[in-house]
Amino acid sequence: MQIMNLSSHSLFRTKLLFSPYLFTTLLAFIFFTAIFYVHHFFIFSQLTPFSTFHNLTQFPSQEKSNVHKVAFAVEETKERCDVFKGRWVKDELARPLYEESECPYIQPQLTCEHHGRPDKDYRHWRWQPHGCDLPKFNASLMLETLRGKRMMFVGDSLNRGQYVSLVCLLHKLIPEDAKSEETFDSLTVFTAKEYNATIEYYWAPFLLESNSDNAIIHRVTDRIVRKGSINKHGHYWKGADIVVFNTYLWWITGSKMKVLLGSFDDKEKVIVEMPTEDAYRMAMKSMVRWVRLNMDTNKTRVFFTSMSPSHTKSKEWGGKEGGNCYNETTPIDDPTYWGSDSEKSIMQVIEQVFRKSKVPITFLNITQLSSYRKDAHTSIYKKQWNPLSTEQLANPASYADCIHWCLPGLQDTWNELLFAKLFYP
Repeated sequence: MQIMNLSSHSLFRTKLLFSPYLFTTLLAFIFFTAIFYVHHFFIFSQLTPFSTFHNLTQFPSQEKSNVHKVAFAVEETKERCDVFKGRWVKDELARPLYEESECPYIQPQLTCEHHGRPDKDYRHWRWQPHGCDLPKFNASLMLETLRGKRMMFVGDSLNRGQYVSLVCLLHKLIPEDAKSEETFDSLTVFTAKEYNATIEYYWAPFLLESNSDNAIIHRVTDRIVRKGSINKHGHYWKGADIVVFNTYLWWITGSKMKVLLGSFDDKEKVIVEMPTEDAYRMAMKSMVRWVRLNMDTNKTRVFFTSMSPSHTKSKEWGGKEGGNCYNETTPIDDPTYWGSDSEKSIMQVIEQVFRKSKVPITFLNITQLSSYRKDAHTSIYKKQWNPLSTEQLANPASYADCIHWCLPGLQDTWNELLFAKLFYP
């Protein structure tokens, strides 16, 4: 009622008093609305969602980041999509991501086409997660992210295969005179000179010091690891900006593992046997502790690649008795398949150690999806280091390599998953 009785002069004065405030408010509203739409435009157009390494390192775990929440809201709508759960689909248009002949960095143990593999379908399978798509691998973005940085793969020959795959995915964007690869004992370094960047591989099959540490001569049956010895190798890992660890295959020697309590230089060595799971847990805890003490996780991204499966018993997927991956040309289509070569007890150890750890390590769970790919191994199509006997030649399955993977092939998918977790963690 009081407002109704105000004079027109008072009303005019009120407008003059409040108009500047209303005008400022309106301008602020327009400004923030514009920012909101521009921000969402860039996200939906997928223009480098984490376009600089600064962004990546600013949110190392990405679990509490608002940027992380927005990215997932776009990529995965209401629920997170588990990119490690899905199926293999044939894709002859987009696969392979490169040709074997185009990448001179593939080792002769992995060049299946060059060594006469007749079928080519193994190169044309694409991993399709349930409910979402993997981001397309962007080699330019990856190289820009690595500018002035070190990326390192640490582990056994399966991790070396992933390293080679990544180099193959990137090297075509680098001029011939601006890239090189050198090996120094256990360390192999690929250098992209224009980017001042290196992608490195370090041979350490147990992560801990062992009697299998020679990068060339390491095929020993009586394997021994030294307790508390991760610093022996860790010295070479310091300063890396992205690290991808793996270790599994070399631990599978039986139900027990030999562990050295002293030094390999001791005249009288104290060696104990312990269950493989306990020895593996010891190594995993050492790795986590080493990361905590030696890496700034605000600046470094750390990954761990899970067990790479073997396919040595074809009976497990409905094949004949005594067979293996030899002559296999299609993936396993049973979504519940899990081969006995992938020790679930080891997987449980990894889960237990990571669950208790406060160190942010991203887990690349490639085991199940790789278990389907009985067709993707090098089999007999690789360089043979020793002459084959008449008996072996008569039975190719007897010397088929059902551990390592052809390139291009499965391990390119591992790097697509690494790329997804690096930029959409």
